[in-house]
Parts: sequence; C-alpha cells; structure tokens
Amino acid sequence: MKLRKKYVHDNKRQIFRLLPTNTGKLIIEERETEKKLAYFNCLKIDSGKKIFKDFQLDEKFWVGIETVYKDLIFFHRFTKPDMPQHNGIIAFDINDQKIIWQDDYRTFLFIKDEKVYSFQQMFEDRKFFTLDYKTGEVIEELGIDAESLNLLREDVINSEDFSGYLFPRQFSASTIITEPANEFFKNLRETHLIKGSIEYVLKDHLLMFNFHEINPGKSLKNIFKAVDLSKGKFILEVTLNSQTNAFAPDSFFIKDNLLFLLVERTKVGVYEIIF
Repeated sequence: MKLRKKYVHDNKRQIFRLLPTNTGKLIIEERETEKKLAYFNCLKIDSGKKIFKDFQLDEKFWVGIETVYKDLIFFHRFTKPDMPQHNGIIAFDINDQKIIWQDDYRTFLFIKDEKVYSFQQMFEDRKFFTLDYKTGEVIEELGIDAESLNLLREDVINSEDFSGYLFPRQFSASTIITEPANEFFKNLRETHLIKGSIEYVLKDHLLMFNFHEINPGKSLKNIFKAVDLSKGKFILEVTLNSQTNAFAPDSFFIKDNLLFLLVERTKVGVYEIIF
C-alpha cells in the first residue's frame, strides 16, 4: 500500500474552495483578501496539468461559484459587498475558457435536467424561471410559487452523488473502529500533546487522519498521518499547518483514488492511493 505524490499546486494565495468535477477537473478558488482579489484556476485532476490559470471576472473580488455543471462554471456576484445575498448568473465554459452568457437580473437556484432554475426579485415576491444552461435563454416562466421550487431544490440536493468521496469525521471514545486503528490513536495521544479532536478516514486498511499538536508558546501544529494497518506502519506524514491559533477542520479529503491535502492554507498536495 502506497501514497504516491502526483503534484502540488501552489500560487501562494489563500485557498478558499476546491471543487472536483465529474469530468476529471479540479477548480481552485484563491483569494488575496487585503488586495480584494479573487482568482480561479483549473487543473486536470489526475495530473495537475493547468487548463487555465488566474482567471478573474470584471468584478475582481465580490464573486463566487454556485456550481460546476458539464464543464460550465456558474459564477455569481453579490447584491452588495460584504452581504451574503447572491445576484446575477455568469456561465463560463472551462474548455473554451470564456464567458458564454450572463444574466444580470436573475439569481441562480439550482440545475436539473440541463435547466437552470432561477428567480428575479420583484417588489414583494420572487418570480421564478428556468433557463437553458448553455445559452441562458428563458425556457419557462414558473410564477411565484416558492414552496414547490424549494421542494424540488431539496430533491436535487439530496440526489447529488458523493459516492466517490470520503470526508474525515471526528474520532471519539464512542467511535466504532477497528482495533489496530484504536491502538494507533491510543499511542498517538501518549506520544503527542494533542488539543481538540482527531479527524480520520478509514479506507480498507488505510487509516488517514489529522490532529492539532500544541507547539511551544501554545500555538497549534496541524499534522496529517497515514497508516498502513495491514503492516502496522506509517506511510506518510505531512505538516498541514506549522503554526496556527485556530483549529482547521476539513484539511483533507479523498475522491476515488486521490487524496487531497490542504497545506499551509495556500497549497494543495494530491496523492494517488495505491493498494
């Protein structure tokens, strides 16, 4: 069993989101908060080869990603800076690397069956529409019935396929886990001054976890380790954050046979899991 490093992505900016797509790509959202700049990058997920780098919209900071669907990124603006309400829809083609349509008056809700469900804020109510996901043209006006749209949105969210993903969960005294893993965690607490919980993923005989160790001066170090339980030995150790004053949950995840590590908040390390 091995963890083989595939690539490291590092633009020396704080990473806010990692979005693997179902077409073998990785979207990375990076921000320079003091300069009020947001950048978007896209890699081939298996090799790290750049598809595009440092893409920015006309609005350089108050933008975000709604979703990625069939190699289109759907961006949004915000109604006002520092306000959470989304506004506008901007469809960006990953392969052609260009904006193919945008709608400044409607707001994205969700996508189902190649239709973008959206709304336009009226004086008192919201008016709902479906749009063609490739062109932005109105397919249907749905009126103001928010309840039925909310139910449909819940169905879409609940039907999302996360079968290839493994996300860490907290280990506690009540956690049911294999005895070799229990023994490793017991020894870990005896040899490290740990603060907070251990977050782990168990994939067959591969145990992966991160924890926060107290540094001299009471700052924290976020450490990732991987153990081959079949041989009883560590196969990888990475310092995810050498000095932090806050816990950093969700510092790693697995998609299919790839391990993603967020290092020092600015780097993504990608490893292939080989059994």
